[in-house]
Amino acid sequence: MVKSKNIPIVLAFTPNYLVPAATCLLSILEHAANMATFDVICLLSETLTNDRMEQLRNLDRTRLTFTFLDLQDHFQHVDIHVDARYTIAASYRLLLADLLPDYARVIYLDCDLIVRNDLATLFQKITLTDYYMAGVFEATLASQQAYMKEIGCQDGAYINSGFLVMNLALLRADKMGPKLLLAAQQKNLQFPDQDVINQLCQGKILGLPPYYNAIRTFFLPQYKKDFLRYYSPQDWLAVARHGTVHYTGSKPWNSLTVQFALWWSYYEKLPKGIKTGFLKSRKYYLIFKIYNTPVFRQIVDLLLSLYRHAKYKLK
Repeated sequence: MVKSKNIPIVLAFTPNYLVPAATCLLSILEHAANMATFDVICLLSETLTNDRMEQLRNLDRTRLTFTFLDLQDHFQHVDIHVDARYTIAASYRLLLADLLPDYARVIYLDCDLIVRNDLATLFQKITLTDYYMAGVFEATLASQQAYMKEIGCQDGAYINSGFLVMNLALLRADKMGPKLLLAAQQKNLQFPDQDVINQLCQGKILGLPPYYNAIRTFFLPQYKKDFLRYYSPQDWLAVARHGTVHYTGSKPWNSLTVQFALWWSYYEKLPKGIKTGFLKSRKYYLIFKIYNTPVFRQIVDLLLSLYRHAKYKLK
């Protein structure tokens, strides 16, 4: 096993997601203790140029150490089902135990997150002895209950797989990689990799506080009643104050989504070179710049609040 004081972080992405990956890493650094250092393991489905690798290394050469694993030819003889809605990178989390044999534990993150909590402290304090992984259970909506029953999962006991602390040693010992891959070939799964993790790992998933992976419904007042079926009012406030934002669904770089401005505030901190070629249109960046003026932000937030309260009859 790798013996290092660095916290192992795993990101899987294609070259066109390099900028979201970089913004995610900046947010991790900003919210961890200054002395915390990280091993960043990048799982790539396409080759990154040397220049792009250097741009990532230059984010912080003191606190970030990078390993780039080009997996584009790795799975030619492995039967991986890739849903047309997702890239193959989405399936890599199912294979981490076998891909990273030298690691006992890692933190896996989707790239479309802005982290607002100390991941180093979480990693150092968490105990996963008999658990395959830890993650945040979604607050199941009424519209999702039939699907939960269909795939054999319980309401409120289904994790979002975009943020996981994974016990690779136990997953390897129980040979879970091949089992997860086989299960992912089921037809009609809405979120194949996420669904099979929940199906096969039931009872061996440790729940984390919801602020570690706050999906869009955790921020919207019309879903507060659903949230409070599984979590406390204090959890709702904690999500608002420091919840790690997971941009499930629409992305802030091409739509006006929940916590839109937060993502762009980290984008602005990126070195100029790494941002080159990312924006196909400057429209949403310009909207962010306008929205970020104090007076305009107050007006927009007030109008949104009034609209939501009227539409959803909120008190």
